[in-house]
Amino acid sequence: MKNQQVNNKIKPIFRWILRVLLVQLILINISAAFHAHRITHFYDDDRVRNLPSSSGKFFLRTWRLMVGRKFPKSQIVYYPPGPYDSVQLVTVSKNKIDGWWMKADSAVGTVILFHGLSSNKGFALNEAYEFLSMGYNTLLIDFRAHGNSSGIVCTIGMKEAEEVKLAYDYVKTKGENNIILWGMSMGAVSITRAVYEYNISPQKVILEMPFERLQDHIRARARVFGFPDEPFGFFVTFWAGLEQGYWAFGHKTTKYVKSISSPVLLQWGARDEYVLKKETENIFKNISSKKTLVEYHEAGHVSLLNADAEKWRNAVAGFLKNP
Repeated sequence: MKNQQVNNKIKPIFRWILRVLLVQLILINISAAFHAHRITHFYDDDRVRNLPSSSGKFFLRTWRLMVGRKFPKSQIVYYPPGPYDSVQLVTVSKNKIDGWWMKADSAVGTVILFHGLSSNKGFALNEAYEFLSMGYNTLLIDFRAHGNSSGIVCTIGMKEAEEVKLAYDYVKTKGENNIILWGMSMGAVSITRAVYEYNISPQKVILEMPFERLQDHIRARARVFGFPDEPFGFFVTFWAGLEQGYWAFGHKTTKYVKSISSPVLLQWGARDEYVLKKETENIFKNISSKKTLVEYHEAGHVSLLNADAEKWRNAVAGFLKNP
C-alpha cells in the first residue's frame, strides 16, 4: 500500500519532467532552425546593414539570442588599382557569378582566388597582386550571395564548389594548364569539395584556414558569440542541411582532401578562434598527396599575408617553385 502511494506521487513528477524536456527540445529546435536560416542567408538591403545594436536593449538581445540576426550581403569596397576584365559565370540555379581577371606579363600560369564567408573578392586583392608579381594571371571570384554575385543563399562551401568548377573551366578554355587554386576559410573548403565532387585537377592547391567539418564551424561561431558550442552546433548543423537540401554532417574537409592528387600547401594561424589546431592537423593528416603545413604563430582567422607578409611570401613562393 505504501509503495503504491509512493508510485502514485512519483509518476506525476516524471510526467512533468518529460513534458518540460519535450518543451525544451521543441524550443531548441525552433531556435536552431532560425539560426540555421540566418547564417546561410545574406541580404542586399540597407535596412539589414543599418540594424540597431542590441547592446543595452534586453528584449532585442533576448530575441537575437533566440533567432539570430540577419546578415548583410558583403559589398565591394576594394577594387583593383590596375587594369582588369570583368568575368560573368552562371550556375545551374542561374546565379550570376562575378569575377575579375588580371593578366601578368609573360605569365607562367593562373591562380584562381576564392574568399571566405561574409567576404568578397575585393578582400583577396593583396594576395592576387602577390601572385601577379610572381608571374601568374589571377582570377578572383565572388561566391553566390557575396559581393557582386547574385543570390542570397549560401551553403558554406557545399554548393559553392560549383563556382570553383566554373572558374576552373573558364581558365581551361583559355588554354591554361598550370592552374593554381587558392582559398581562404570557406573558399578553401569549397576548393576541396570541388576536387572531390567534380574531379578537377589543378596543378597545385593552397588552402588557408579551412574548417574540418561544417559542425565545427558552427560550434566555433557559437563559441565566438558566447553560446555553448553544443547542442547549438549539432542542431544548427542539422537544420542548415535540412533547409538547404543536403546532409550537413557529411560536409567534411577531411573527406574531400583525400581526393586531391596535386601538391597542397595548408596554412593556419595559431590564434585562430574559428579553426582549431586539431582541425588543421586532422585535415593535414588526411591529405594523401605531397603536402606542406605552415603555421603563423601570431595570426588569427585573418589574411595570413597581412599578418606576416614575409613568411607568407616565402612559403607560397617556395611552394610554387618546387615540383
